[in-house]
Amino acid sequence: MKKVFTPRAMTAIALAGVAALLLTAGPTSQATAATKKVGVSLILKNLTNPFFIAMTKGAKAKAKSLGMNLSVAAGKDETDDAAQVSAIENAISKKDAGILITPISPGVYSAITKARKAGLYVIALDTPTDPASIVDITYATDNCKAGNMIGQWAAHKLNGKKAVIALLDIFNDKSVTTDYCRDNGFLAGMGIPLNDPKIIGDEVKTGKYTSGKGGDYEIVGNVATLGAEEGGRTGMETLLAKNPDINLVYTINEPAASGANAALKAAGKTALIVSVDGGRAGVENVKAGIIGATSQQYPLLMASLGVQSIFDKITKKITPKRSPGLDFFNTGEILITDDPQAGVPSKPTSYGLANAWG
Repeated sequence: MKKVFTPRAMTAIALAGVAALLLTAGPTSQATAATKKVGVSLILKNLTNPFFIAMTKGAKAKAKSLGMNLSVAAGKDETDDAAQVSAIENAISKKDAGILITPISPGVYSAITKARKAGLYVIALDTPTDPASIVDITYATDNCKAGNMIGQWAAHKLNGKKAVIALLDIFNDKSVTTDYCRDNGFLAGMGIPLNDPKIIGDEVKTGKYTSGKGGDYEIVGNVATLGAEEGGRTGMETLLAKNPDINLVYTINEPAASGANAALKAAGKTALIVSVDGGRAGVENVKAGIIGATSQQYPLLMASLGVQSIFDKITKKITPKRSPGLDFFNTGEILITDDPQAGVPSKPTSYGLANAWG
């Protein structure tokens, strides 16, 4: 690697009588290398979800403050692995210093490995890879804990009443950490026994939940929503057709929750809805009573820390650290509700709105 000269070093060289060498050097000289900006690519699942819009905002702000070159790319939706792979290839071709990525699925893992072999520092945001070692480090919500919190809250809120449950996930044909952690975290929080915590939908469909006062439960089914409002609406319609008595709805995120609410309203039904996100629109829905509780996460912080870490790694050789006991850096999660339940830590929507994104 070429040596980079600081302004102080440049002065020393000049005093040593070799300034003429620097003055005659071409565009690939050490002086030019000293002022070259660090390049980083932010690769998202899409650019329509408010969560990823907020993440872009956080990354751009931090990159600007550090004088970095930031490129942004995304898939068209949660199924577009090919667009993410293409963006990774572009980052390698551009010789970026690093990549920040919210990986859509394991379909992008090979491209990530290729980028790391090419010398790029790769950080996952929001969606941990499985295994975690696919990337250099991950900045994310503890999605299992986020799911667990809304599950505990729901069980306590039911107060012993039978839970007739609809589960609105991202996928039904791919295994993604965010998806299975939130879904199974919710069930675990309810006190419903899990089978394989990395598989969605393999739990026993009827039995007893044990959190709160405990009671009977029945799982009507799992439906893929792609994390979108339309998917939440059609998914809820599908499950209501199977069982119109659904009274508890888990949703992967707040757009899906909004869609589920629309379907319930159109059917003349009501149900307790819980979710994960903490965006402004979602917290407003908690305040309005549409969503009972949501686990708030912090995408601007994820992106900002990710950009800073690449800058520090390249310019200072500082390697970021994982949170104690975890294989990623936890950027935090807080339960937001205006209906607090005894024994379930939470904060009101006033706090959620003060810390909301979007």
